Parts: sequence; C-alpha cells; structure tokens
Amino acid sequence: MKTKLRSIIQKFHKAKVLVIGDLILDEFIWGKVDRISPEAPVPVVWVNSESFMPGGASNVASNIAALGGAAKITGVIGDDKNGKLLTDELKKRNVDTNGIVIDAERPTTLKTRIIAHHQQVVRVDREKNGPVDDNILEQVLSFVREKIEEIDAIIIEDYGKGVVMPRLLSEVVSLAKRHKKIITVDPKVSHFSYYQGVTCITPNEKEAEGGSGIKINSDADMDKAGKKMLKDLSLESVLITLGENGMRLFEKNGKVTHIPTVAQEVYDVSGAGDTVIATFTLALACGAGNLEAAHLANFAAGIVVSKVGTAVVTKDELLERIDKG
Repeated sequence: MKTKLRSIIQKFHKAKVLVIGDLILDEFIWGKVDRISPEAPVPVVWVNSESFMPGGASNVASNIAALGGAAKITGVIGDDKNGKLLTDELKKRNVDTNGIVIDAERPTTLKTRIIAHHQQVVRVDREKNGPVDDNILEQVLSFVREKIEEIDAIIIEDYGKGVVMPRLLSEVVSLAKRHKKIITVDPKVSHFSYYQGVTCITPNEKEAEGGSGIKINSDADMDKAGKKMLKDLSLESVLITLGENGMRLFEKNGKVTHIPTVAQEVYDVSGAGDTVIATFTLALACGAGNLEAAHLANFAAGIVVSKVGTAVVTKDELLERIDKG
C-alpha cells in the first residue's frame, strides 16, 4: 500500500483542480493571557502578532497547490481591502485567481480568531449571507464553462454563504458529467438535495446525521446513514470524517471501510475538512481508487491537525508521514 500511495503522490503535479465555493479570509490574532478582565469574567489577551490565511474554499485551493497540484478557484469577494488581501495570499500560494468575481454589494467574508497559548479564545465572523446576485453567479458559471475542458476535477466547497445555489450546482454537475470530470462536495446540511449525482461528498458526523436524517449513536447507525446518502444522491462514494475516530468510506459497490486516525497530536481541527477533500480529490484526479484516496486524505488530516491555525499539508510532509506508517 505504501508504494502505491507514494506513486499517487508523485503524480499530483499533473492534476488540475477547480475549486468553486465560498471564499473566506481567516485572520489570526496571536497573544497570551495572564489575567481575567475586571469588567467581565473573560480573559485579557495581550496581542503579539496578527496573520492572515485563505479560508473556506480558498483554503481548499491552497491545500491543492501545497500538495503540488494546479489549483484554480472561482467564487465571490467584496470590493474591499480584505478581498485584495485574500487574492494576494492566494497568489503567493500559486493559486490561479482569475476566476474570482468582485461583488461591490457584499463584503469579503472575514473570520477572526483570537488565539492565546495555542488555544482559541473567541471567533468573530463578519459576513453577508444570502444568495449572490444572478449577474455575479453568471460570471462564476462563465468561468467554469470556460475552464471545464482543461481541468481534471471540481471541488464544491459549500459554507452556505450564498455562492453554492441550486442553479450553480445543476449546471456545474451537468457540465462535469458531460465532460467526464470528477466532482466532489464538502457539504452543507441544508443543501444536501442539491448534490444529486456528484462523485463524492465528505460530510463530518453531524452533517451525515443531518443529510441522512438518521441519528448516529453506533457504527450500525453510521452504516445506515452512509448507505442512505450514497443511494439517495446516486454517488460513487461517501467519505464521513470522524475527527479522532478517523474516517468511514462507503463505496457504490457496497464496501464499507473504517480508516482509523493517524493523528499523533491534535492542536487545531479548523480547516481539517478542507485538507481532506483537497487530498482525496487530488488523488482521484491522479487515478487513485476511493480507498487509496481516502487513506491519503487520512494521512494529510493527521498532519494538519497538529498545526495551529488554518494550515496546509505539503507533498513532502505527506510522503514523510506515509514512510513512518
């Protein structure tokens, strides 16, 4: 298995992946706490530094690029300094940003996390939800139509901010099928019915419960939920991520495989789902089977949760981790 996984990783540079979805800028304020505020029972954070990272769909594209794949992205930002900052951060990471559409009526989504001593103290979200304007959506679709022949796979990253709508999904899924392209989705529970006919979805346990309508209290419940989603949405596979319990892969041929976690230290799980779908899709685009792709995604997730903040996994880190077993 190790030899096979290594050979798949060595092909990553040949794969071209288009990420479509909600673009988010992640801001991190780093500091330390040594007292509680006299004004309220909350910690006082002394700020040492600030940093910005691509988040949401942007983080998925960053992961593709860090693993050596060619990443393109399309989605919506505001006509503001945060939008420019996000575009600049993506360019630094070798992500093709030509598909990003500017909407002057919406701010760029910003998530600010305040972190002290490796622990997140609070998160502040600044965003405008609701469907994007038809004219903006048409620009996104136009980019997808233009690029569909030159890519190998599409990832839909649905954070429910207004880009991933029924019209977008129906056209993109139809395009992908017509051109025989892989299409994977990091789902939003309220949008499950949109994902009919995609290649794979990668829900976490809570999303799997919501999407299947089955309360998961046991492995048997999880198997029912996974098989139901597979059948109801006519998928090739479902990969349920289970945090410290690893992953469970459901395949169209009826096979169910539990993959235990390989994480050794867990500091921060934010963005781990982005790493999973990026690695899984990149591997499929390089000819991997579902199980091989899931094992690679599991190794990548084990690396990324050991890092603080929205992080990515590099090709070299992944190769090194697989060698360790």
